[in-house]
Amino acid sequence: MKTKGAVKKNIGPGILMNLSRLAMGMALLLSGCTPVKAPIVAETPPALVRLSPSAYPALADDLNYEGLNRCIQMSLSYLRKLPRDRAFVFGTDSYTAAHLSRSLEVFQEFIQTGHSVDRISEMVKKDFLVYRAAGVSEKVLFTGYYEPVLKGSLTETPLYRYPLYSRPDDLVTVDLSAFSAKYAGETITGRYTGQTLVPYYDRKSIETREFFKGQALAWVGDPVDLFFLHIQGSGKILLDQGKTLNVHYHATNGHPYRSIGKVLIDQGKIPKSEISMQAIRAYLKSHPEEQESILSANPSYVFFKTEADGPLGNLNVPLTPGRSIAVDKKIFPPAALMYIQTQKPVMTESGQLGAWEAFGRFALNQDTGGAITGPGRADVFWGNGPYAELAAGHLQHRGEMYFLILKPKALP
Repeated sequence: MKTKGAVKKNIGPGILMNLSRLAMGMALLLSGCTPVKAPIVAETPPALVRLSPSAYPALADDLNYEGLNRCIQMSLSYLRKLPRDRAFVFGTDSYTAAHLSRSLEVFQEFIQTGHSVDRISEMVKKDFLVYRAAGVSEKVLFTGYYEPVLKGSLTETPLYRYPLYSRPDDLVTVDLSAFSAKYAGETITGRYTGQTLVPYYDRKSIETREFFKGQALAWVGDPVDLFFLHIQGSGKILLDQGKTLNVHYHATNGHPYRSIGKVLIDQGKIPKSEISMQAIRAYLKSHPEEQESILSANPSYVFFKTEADGPLGNLNVPLTPGRSIAVDKKIFPPAALMYIQTQKPVMTESGQLGAWEAFGRFALNQDTGGAITGPGRADVFWGNGPYAELAAGHLQHRGEMYFLILKPKALP
């Protein structure tokens, strides 16, 4: 009470009267206002929706299970390094790393006995939960990627003049979740100038700055081939010394990826109905005077590292052709068992694109990509070689994507 009286003593009567009038005015104003309703914010639907067993897909697989066994083993090698209680989100549900590992082990043990499609489908209905990717109207756009194989050298030569760079020392990546929980999973990339972080150099600046040449891991002979190596994220360099160098994505310059395919469509140089990696490559090869401006339209730039094995996905395990899938790592559980249904190309005897045929197969979430964002995108890894390049270059088809996990009650 002493403090309250001291305050009142220092306020003159005129001031008190004005404060009283102000309070009365505010009360009248508020009493005459229509209450303002808070805006309704629509909740983001879950990326995965749990299905009833009657809605499970038929689980036919167009490949043999040798590659699937290897792919499952790669996911298990990743999961076994994690804390057993690490949480993995499936839509509105959550499971531990131990639960996910046991799911893969049970499924692997079952398929190794050589059961038919019907028996596998029965086992999944009995013991597994299946989640469908929400996508766009329950559909997912599938594209593909592959492992390019380029010829090159460890040193610059008249034949090999285009460098693959390692991560520069002044490239800084900041984990924003350290500043606020609302930025969980978000990072920002730039370079530190001594007082602040600024955007890193874009593609054109990197390719024209001499000091980057000290960062070269290897040199190749064609800028278009190098550009597509950037897009794929990993590849092999057949060195003129007779060795093979496995190069793998290490970091980007932080600039957003821009599709040069869309640039060529927008400029009327390739019809949208004909766009493919092969069509883009053919245009660039036949218009060398336009290469620099078209390639520079994508400001994103990839820095590489060498690996003893490869190619590696974002789980740092080797990818399996046809079985490893890249999806948005922010919304889908890594290393998880999947089932996909879409289309694949048939290659003619002359190596050209023929018909398309529907297929389904089991796969695993083992990679991600800068252009693979949201619940409606997935990228299939096809391996290397002519068919892999054909499939990666032409696949742009919609389909269905599912995630599978052992029912809690079915855990041994």
